[in-house]
Amino acid sequence: MPKSQYKKNTPYFLLALLFAFLVVAAPVFTGEKFSISKEILEASEEKYGRDARLRLISWENVILEDTSATDREKIEKVNHFFNQLEFVSDSVHWGENDYWATPIEFLGSGGGDCEDFSLSKYFTLLAMGISEKKLNLTYVKALKLNQHHMVLTYFSMPDEEPLVLDNLTDLVLPASQRMDLLPIYSFNGIGLWLSKQRGQGRL
Repeated sequence: MPKSQYKKNTPYFLLALLFAFLVVAAPVFTGEKFSISKEILEASEEKYGRDARLRLISWENVILEDTSATDREKIEKVNHFFNQLEFVSDSVHWGENDYWATPIEFLGSGGGDCEDFSLSKYFTLLAMGISEKKLNLTYVKALKLNQHHMVLTYFSMPDEEPLVLDNLTDLVLPASQRMDLLPIYSFNGIGLWLSKQRGQGRL
């Protein structure tokens, strides 16, 4: 969990966001078919073991074999898929206080913290055709846990109540039904990345 609400500014976040954008989201904008290269599969298996390859292949299948009729079906499928992974704190998993893993690292290693869940869901939904304008990474305070937490929020329309994708539950609920979460702030991942690329903001 982040030590403060400004952990999005860390180099780890920027590198993770950039890498994830290039590997996962780029095909969405170029019209290319999403795929995980043989080199990535082999490197992940070598580093994390055979199960890492299988998890990455399953992820690819979730994206390529998606037959969901609606955005709601997509987000429920993606939320459930990633919530099967283990929650592990950065200090235990990576030996660092605030490490932002790419989806490849998250799936390869088989676990991560709330930022890793949210970032991976974000880019997976982009690859499945959901507009980045509908998705925000949102920092909240998990009141029952009494700690900061990150979730992914989905807006069907800009002025409508968002749905919350959370590693704490497989249920995708409207924000008004998540009384256990106190919103702090939210931001659009690709917008942040593009802003950095254009030099329009201090990160």
